[in-house]
Amino acid sequence: LERYGLKRALRLYHEHNAEAERPRIMAALEKGESVALVSDAGTPLVSDPGFKLVRACVEAGHPVTCIPGASAVMASVALSGLPTDEFHFAGFLPARGGQRRTRLAELGAIPTTIVLFEAPNRLAETLADMAEVLGAERPAAVARELTKRFEELKRGAVGALAEWAASEPVRGEIVIVLGPALVRAATDADIEAALSPLIATSGVKEAAKAVAAALGVPRARAYTLGLALKDRLR
Repeated sequence: LERYGLKRALRLYHEHNAEAERPRIMAALEKGESVALVSDAGTPLVSDPGFKLVRACVEAGHPVTCIPGASAVMASVALSGLPTDEFHFAGFLPARGGQRRTRLAELGAIPTTIVLFEAPNRLAETLADMAEVLGAERPAAVARELTKRFEELKRGAVGALAEWAASEPVRGEIVIVLGPALVRAATDADIEAALSPLIATSGVKEAAKAVAAALGVPRARAYTLGLALKDRLR
């Protein structure tokens, strides 16, 4: 706005004030005014409360358009070196370890590249959970500060990336790109390794369901191995 000499009123709109701000914005639109939602951190509305504003505008019959800007999702996919013909964007993982591992097991069933956002202070834990649940050899990339001055990409196996993240502090906006799972028949050891971090928090039944979907094995097989594993862990 400063560059082009535009003098317009500015207000904050974020998840903590959206419920109060949205009625004001809708009232301005009803008067025939124009409103622009601008982000200083990539494309608005992606893992962002702005989608509720768009939904309200659509329901009220107001026209909505978009001027594309920098997108961490698209930039990370393009630079990752991983398959780009099909990918799944899954936003942020749960912050708690047990819930995060359960969600990762669910995502493991998706046979495409997966894109995730993560906070820098949780990166090492998340990558370690990925190595444990999805396999340490799964190909991945970690991108930070995309399109900014300190842009950096680390590519490699999930296990190696977990070691890197644990060895030094990582700052900035983080995107994790997971390549498709390496295709091979799951062994009993593979199933037990995937079950182990989930049983304590989810129980055998739910853990077996998630792991069966992630590894493409019969649920009964995963459940039987889960029961035996639980007995050994007592």
